[in-house]
Formats: sequence, structure tokens, C-alpha cells
Amino acid sequence: MASSQAHSPSGRTVLVAGSIAFDQIMTFPGYFKDHILPDKIHMINLSFLVSDFRKQRGGCAGNIGYSMALLGETPRLVATAGADFDEYRQWLVEQGVLVDDVVTHEDEVTASCFITTDQADNQITGFFIGAMARAKELSLQAIAESRGGAAYCVVAPDDPEAMVRHCNEARQAGIPLIFDPSFQVIAMDGPTLLEAARGAHMVILNDYEYAVFQEKTELSAEELREIATYWVVTYGEEGSEILDAAGNSIKIPPAKIEQMVDPTGAGDAFRSGFVTGLLRDAPLSVCGRMGSVAAAYVVERYGTQSHAYSAEEFWDRYAANFGAAAESA
Repeated sequence: MASSQAHSPSGRTVLVAGSIAFDQIMTFPGYFKDHILPDKIHMINLSFLVSDFRKQRGGCAGNIGYSMALLGETPRLVATAGADFDEYRQWLVEQGVLVDDVVTHEDEVTASCFITTDQADNQITGFFIGAMARAKELSLQAIAESRGGAAYCVVAPDDPEAMVRHCNEARQAGIPLIFDPSFQVIAMDGPTLLEAARGAHMVILNDYEYAVFQEKTELSAEELREIATYWVVTYGEEGSEILDAAGNSIKIPPAKIEQMVDPTGAGDAFRSGFVTGLLRDAPLSVCGRMGSVAAAYVVERYGTQSHAYSAEEFWDRYAANFGAAAESA
């Protein structure tokens, strides 16, 4: 990929269908285990005083869109939100994310995740689906047609019924599908996962999710590869791997990080870098490395949209990790 391409937007559109949410993160300055009595496990009634509280913008579509915008792209979100979305909407607009097709439901609140973490990194989490439950009402195909199509469509975690609809509509619209079920592999059964993934240009999962996908669909690794053109499997700090139906594998190394602060949102950032590379017709090896660099920025900060960088800073970090020769690998 030429340097001029690396430093300029692709001029192509990607639809990102997925969740928009608020993350309400609390820190408990103790240990949950000290307050759970084994003989009273059947009648837990606990209240914690927390030492830190942060309300942060999140949701997979929002996170992916934000990091793509940092690289100069203009992703278009396909999502639902509640009456409390105004400030978040304005934030995304200021970053360069297209939100015209985010439907706001005034009788709902935006999906929210409530996470309390103790000093041993144990977590108690509650998730309220809110307006996300209405995502299945959105027609991705109608949006694509009204916007003149798209180079790719990413279907990220959302209401499971919405995810299946959007995958099917991307295929019907002739848009290359990138299926990103992530943690929703737990909520979806085998036939549903196959329906969503079949014929996709790419499926992206971490190694645990890939194993769950395989177990639920009862397919061998070879049979699974025939479902989509490419599979991208991430391994956290060990990097990632790109697989195809012919049995080929491209190993992607991780980017070095200055300090591990919070891994939340690293997967969304990886997808941002990877898809940006696809939009710019980069080799898959470069796309994967772009994902590695984008993910590194996120784990060095608290929050999924707390990081920031210019395109020049991004490519300087890319070169420091992988060298200029990696761009033609």
C-alpha cells in the first residue's frame, strides 16, 4: 500500500450495524468474596460503596465508527438509540462519523451496561437492552439503497434478531459482509449463526468465540472455513490469524503497548483498523497489522473511546512496530 493511500481517506463507504450503548463503570475498593457468605448464597442481598464512577460512550457500532473516523474514514452507523442519545450523537458527528441513519426512540433509553469491578478484577455486570431491542426494525438494505450502496457492511453485536436480518439484507443488496458476532455467539444457536455467516466475505471472532461457533454449528474446522471467504481469529496479546477455505493462514503479530490499562474495546478497535485497510485495498497482512495498532491505542486508556491519534501518529506507530517493508508483505 502506497504511503499516499495510508495517509488519506479511501473515499469509500462502510455501513456499521451494531449496538450503541453507555458503559457505566464502577470500582469497588474491596473484594466481592469478603461479602459473599457461602451458607447464604441462596439469598444474596449486597450493597457496595464504590470509589470511582465513569459514564462512557460505548456500544460496538459506536466504538468501531469512532476509531475508523480517527483514521479519516466516514463510517455510516446503522443502529437504534434512546432519548438520551443527543450528546453522544453530537460527539460522533464532531469526530466525522455519519449518524443520519441512527434511529432515536424517544420512548426508550439507550442501551446501558453497568459494570462493578473489585480489586481482584472480578466483575458484576448488568446490561439493559433499551432501544437496542428496536434494531430489528431497521432495514439495512433500504438504508444502503438510499445512500447509493457501500463497499462493505459490518454487522457487529446487536439484538440477535437484528443481526440476522442485517446479514441477510447485506447479501441481498450485494454488499460484501463482515460478520462480527463477538460475544453474541453465546446468545445465538448453531443454525442462526450459520444463517448469518454463510456467504460472508469475512467472519471475525476471538479464539474462544471461534471455538463456541464451531461447537454450536457442529462443523469441522475445514467445513467452517467453507462458510465464508475469510475467517479472522484474534488471540489477544498473541496477535491474530487470517484463514481461508484453501487452508492458508496469515499470522498477524500484535503491536507493542506502553502500558496495559483496560482491554475493553480492543476488539472493536482491531476491527476498525482492519476494515479501514480493506477500504483502502491493502493486503490482508497490512489490514491485520492496522488492526493490531488500532487495538494497542485502546488498551492504554480507560474507556472504549478515550484514545485519540492523528493518521500520521498511527502510521508512525505502525512503522515502529512492523517497518515500512510490512506494507508490501
